[in-house]
Amino acid sequence: MFKALWLDKNEHGFSAAVQHVDEARLPEGDVLVSVAHSTLNYKDGLAITGRGPVVRAWPMVAGIDGAGTVLESTHPKWQAGDRYIHNGWGLGETRWGCLAERARLKGSWLVKLPRTLSTRQAMALGTAGYTAMLSVMALERHGVHPGDGEVLVTGATGGVGSVATMLLAGLGHHVVAATGKPQEADYLMRLGAASVIDRTELSSPGKPLQKERWSAVIDAVGSHTLANALAQTRQRGVVAACGLAQGADLVTTVMPFILRGVTLAGIDSATAPMPLRIEAWDRLAEEVDRNALEDMVEDITLDECIARAQDLMDGRVRGRLVVSIG
Repeated sequence: MFKALWLDKNEHGFSAAVQHVDEARLPEGDVLVSVAHSTLNYKDGLAITGRGPVVRAWPMVAGIDGAGTVLESTHPKWQAGDRYIHNGWGLGETRWGCLAERARLKGSWLVKLPRTLSTRQAMALGTAGYTAMLSVMALERHGVHPGDGEVLVTGATGGVGSVATMLLAGLGHHVVAATGKPQEADYLMRLGAASVIDRTELSSPGKPLQKERWSAVIDAVGSHTLANALAQTRQRGVVAACGLAQGADLVTTVMPFILRGVTLAGIDSATAPMPLRIEAWDRLAEEVDRNALEDMVEDITLDECIARAQDLMDGRVRGRLVVSIG
């Protein structure tokens, strides 16, 4: 038996509870792992609170992220004792996830944990930090360099936004952090933001083409915020879209693209190819400021996840929630 955050939906409705599950019920896979740490991402929050149609198979063990140790493996690249990171690949959606003491996974999904990261630090970053790094890498591929001008980060006190602010500042960019939590301005400045703006400057419908300001943008919000960010991006700038905290809609025009040559780069972290995943995690291990990372982390237990997922959905969480399991 192992402890897990169990989600179910039947004729009696939706339920979420931490309970013991028979290990024999684990899905097929070529790697059995012990999970030392996991985390609560936005998608986890939607699943655990039942607020979004994330889960597509019932019952479900929640948790898209995990880090720990391999217990058994028939996969050629993995042996008992190896340390791993898991992000995405449908866990917590179509396949049992890592908010549990045990998981059975596919070896082809796993990334070896860099030696300079602990499992807790890896989950302090989690899919949010990994997505932030993929977004930074997308800006770099499109020719964005430190000194080019202001880089906007939306949803800056969230997981992706916090790590993106820290990474960009560490690379020498002039970061402008947009947030709906003005009381967290000092926190964002400690992460490296040069200035902080209120999200209301971006969150309402705006003109399709506005005054040029941003050399680049990392947007975790979507909807009107993304549309306004596009409309304010400078000639040949790039916008990395990686979230939908405000909404999945995008009401805009082609004008930023055909009159200013703006690039909209989509960030898919869940099924990113393995070379990109390894590059992102290697860079995180090298470039993350460990002290700044600690400033954005709150440690919780598996038993606290349901209540804290509600807080996450209600905007009462800053930075990252790391779940200690094993």
